[in-house]
Amino acid sequence: MFYYVLKYVLLGPLLRLLFRPRIEGLENIPDEGAAIVAGNHLSFADHFLMPAILRRRITFLAKAEYFTGPGIKGRLTAAFFHSAGQIPVDRSGREAGQAAIREGLGVLNKGELLGIYPEGTRSHDGRLYKGKVGVAAMALKAGVPVVPCAMIGTFEAQPPGQKLPRMHRVSIRFGEPLEFSRYEGLANEKAALRAVTDEIMYAVLELSGQEYVDRYAAEVKAEEQEAARAAEQERGGRFPRLPKR
Repeated sequence: MFYYVLKYVLLGPLLRLLFRPRIEGLENIPDEGAAIVAGNHLSFADHFLMPAILRRRITFLAKAEYFTGPGIKGRLTAAFFHSAGQIPVDRSGREAGQAAIREGLGVLNKGELLGIYPEGTRSHDGRLYKGKVGVAAMALKAGVPVVPCAMIGTFEAQPPGQKLPRMHRVSIRFGEPLEFSRYEGLANEKAALRAVTDEIMYAVLELSGQEYVDRYAAEVKAEEQEAARAAEQERGGRFPRLPKR
């Protein structure tokens, strides 16, 4: 119930005012039955903007950190994400991928829409990164179509690190559903999973027009953070701080 209050009364109207979204290809979202909506991920606002413009309810897999903050603020944030149709997924450890797949299949088995960001994390620089194969595993195991989606302009509206979005017009494009019946029975084959994932990411790329990087976003982000730390340490070594008197 609170999902629809957020959508139509509280959050939805505010997001439409802030972003004035242009919607393309909304007819590609099936009116009923299970399907995956797989999109790029540029901003924290993506989690809420897409549900605000869809006619159907959609459930997203979200990182567990959003649900585990300390104190009253943490509990309120967790309650908000649950009410907005988000499912927490622990992304740490060896079983993280399998846990996400189980949660996603649970949504699809109920005939619902599942939202996924195959990159696995927000893009830190606006480029599109290599997709993880979990989206392919769910599509093949559930036997459902995948609708590619591109969010355009949300990076400029709320880039990583910016707490509040600025007013900026965005576009949301949905491509034609992709079906993968030709891979039936191959849900556990690595080559098939990679082929399906790459096809989905190429469809997203065509919609978004982003620069593509054939590496995982988390790896690139970690390397850049490590390089920044090393540079900071080097500067500290050359210019040591004087002790306070």
